[in-house]
Amino acid sequence: MSLKALHIVFVAAATLLAAIFGAWAMQQYRGGAGTGYLMTTVVAFVAAISLIVYGRWFLRKLKNVSYLG
Repeated sequence: MSLKALHIVFVAAATLLAAIFGAWAMQQYRGGAGTGYLMTTVVAFVAAISLIVYGRWFLRKLKNVSYLG
């Protein structure tokens, strides 16, 4: 597995985890928890969106590099 493929796997996993964490924090906030959960929700979703943007940038930058290394 090349470094490019490994990087894509890790970015995808981090994006998924950030989105799941944001959904969990939103559920906690809706359940009556404090406003800290609202801030956590916002930060987690911003992180997920940022990771998507970064992943697209990374793929465009290394479009000529093989996945097989």
